[in-house]
Amino acid sequence: MARKPGSMYRYVRGQATTRKKYMGGIPNPRITQFVMGNRTDDFPLQVTLTANERCQIRHNSLESARITANRALEKKIGTTNYRLRIRVYPHIILRENKQATGAGADRVSQGMRSAYGKNVGTAAKVQPNQIIMTVETTEQYIEHAKNALRKAGMKITSPCKVNLDKAA
Repeated sequence: MARKPGSMYRYVRGQATTRKKYMGGIPNPRITQFVMGNRTDDFPLQVTLTANERCQIRHNSLESARITANRALEKKIGTTNYRLRIRVYPHIILRENKQATGAGADRVSQGMRSAYGKNVGTAAKVQPNQIIMTVETTEQYIEHAKNALRKAGMKITSPCKVNLDKAA
């Protein structure tokens, strides 16, 4: 995993690298489940978590937000009264040019020579007002769903807002 902070990968800079078949050694995304809760029922209301600005969301940040929202919903309303969906997929490959530190690092490290970097993770590119997560539920559990998405939004790098919609 990357040793550098996630804030280094927040903003979209340069061209995205997405073609996995041309490179090896890409770490698997931490997030593996994209739909949680009751997968079969139809729910009348939908609460969405929307990004306010353009950014990249790392795969471990998405997984952290999913766990936070799912745990809050399970504790408050039970597993049969909601459906949580993650609406973005981390397909952009993040690279890092690792630098040696400490004594003798100037002899070991190559500096900026061949600085394309090694694969350290994946991220999802998000546009302004793009939906990141949705919770479908009934009228009586709306406040719990809003609170769960508010907590999940704290794990996302972009400032987020929670909106209430009718289910499509």
